[in-house]
Amino acid sequence: MEKFVRQTLLYDFYGELLTDHQRNIYEDKVINDMSYSELADIYGISRQGIHDQVKRIDNILEKYESKLQLIEKFEGMKNKVEDIIRLSNELKSGDFTTDREKLIDTIILRSNELYEDF
Repeated sequence: MEKFVRQTLLYDFYGELLTDHQRNIYEDKVINDMSYSELADIYGISRQGIHDQVKRIDNILEKYESKLQLIEKFEGMKNKVEDIIRLSNELKSGDFTTDREKLIDTIILRSNELYEDF
């Protein structure tokens, strides 16, 4: 997964667990794409200090994900929903290569997996 996408997902899921100061720095650097120099001026610390903060926050967010696995669960559920949509469209179009019953069974299976994930 691209680093920026990973960082934004981590922030979306776990950003509220950060302090206000950490959130502000991380938003400015990652989301608003501000430079280390700009942030150093704003926050009154060195560029290296900002760099270290961002790296520390990345590690904090990754630690939350390793324990809670919300992004992993989200990605799995998203893939199952996409699969259900694809199978349903195939079934609806009547232009399917597998038999109809197998498509329906797979849709039911994926739906049950989603239900169990909650």
